[in-house]
Amino acid sequence: MTSIRPLRVGLIGCGRISDIYLQNCQRFPEIEVSACASLTLEESRAKARQWGIETACLPEDIFADLEIDAVLNLTIPAAHAEISLQALAAGKHVYSEKPFATNLDDGLRILALAKEKQRLVGNAPDTFLGGRWQTLRKALDQGLIGKPTGAMVFVGTHGVERHHPNPDFYYQQGGGPLLDLGPYYLTALVFLLGPIARASGLARRTFDKRMIDNGPRQGQWMPVEIDTHSLSLLEFESGAIGSMTMSFDVWDSETPRLEIYGEKGTLCIADPDPVHGANIFQGPVLYRLQEHSRWSHQPRPQGRDHWLEVENTHGFNEDYRGLGLLDLAYAVQQHRPVRASGQLAQHVVEVMQGILEAPAKGGFVTIHSRCERPEPLPEDFPNARSEVAGRAA
Repeated sequence: MTSIRPLRVGLIGCGRISDIYLQNCQRFPEIEVSACASLTLEESRAKARQWGIETACLPEDIFADLEIDAVLNLTIPAAHAEISLQALAAGKHVYSEKPFATNLDDGLRILALAKEKQRLVGNAPDTFLGGRWQTLRKALDQGLIGKPTGAMVFVGTHGVERHHPNPDFYYQQGGGPLLDLGPYYLTALVFLLGPIARASGLARRTFDKRMIDNGPRQGQWMPVEIDTHSLSLLEFESGAIGSMTMSFDVWDSETPRLEIYGEKGTLCIADPDPVHGANIFQGPVLYRLQEHSRWSHQPRPQGRDHWLEVENTHGFNEDYRGLGLLDLAYAVQQHRPVRASGQLAQHVVEVMQGILEAPAKGGFVTIHSRCERPEPLPEDFPNARSEVAGRAA
């Protein structure tokens, strides 16, 4: 693929998550972060100095800058919709951290304004663009396990208070394991199996308060306002069905994994990373076919507890958060949809809302939004493997 004119990006939100984005954006010559903004100039200037960014300013300055093509929205979840709408109104493309919005109406407003302004909207998570997930999709598309019939996801941790110095917002309205971890896996499942037609769920709150266990606030108690153990059932348009557990109440488990079941076998991603919010761009993809299963009379292959490994022929096999922004830069030039799109993110938000509402409604909730199953990345996608590795070295 040919090179493109760099996408000039203004960063809004200079918090903790911005560092990995800025690190990776500096690896991509297709992206130029030319300005950064926060609520205070002091914070903006500190981030600009740290990463050698040309301009430190306030958010309104980024909206007014005619040289900036796109806004990278890394604000807190409650501000995502407002910042995205202001950026689109100013004629900018937008790439935002998750969630897309905290309610469906705001998400619809973002999509409508993007269509009106003829601008692209992308949204995290983009982990499904990493080599591990692309390998899994390739194996599915090539029919390794036959037609997919089901899926199972389990991610269990005992909360974020062990590693985050200010974890309060994870336990307030808008937080919790489903809304924090769920987008990674629901997005990946839609990438693998297509859109979701119906959802249901159950949840519980195990503790009314939790102790911060790291940093300067270690030993402080914080209230818990939300459910912290979530079980979900999913029905895909394709006919496949799935279950998903997302929890902040699990001390340990042998179960952490994502599995896709097919008519001829099973594909597996073992040990999803709950501590780092599913930053699992990398890692092996394993499989067992009918003849390898415990139900077969054939001898099993050796190694990895009788699992075989799918060859990974894709790039981006480390934490490449921001890869979705790179894809957006190419989508702008090529006049094509974004893979980590706003439509996909809105669909995931509606699925999560359905899971949360299902207990009160006493059954399954119909999901009305639809999105295209994202296209896989070509194996020679720009900067993949050797080119990026060379610059990183």
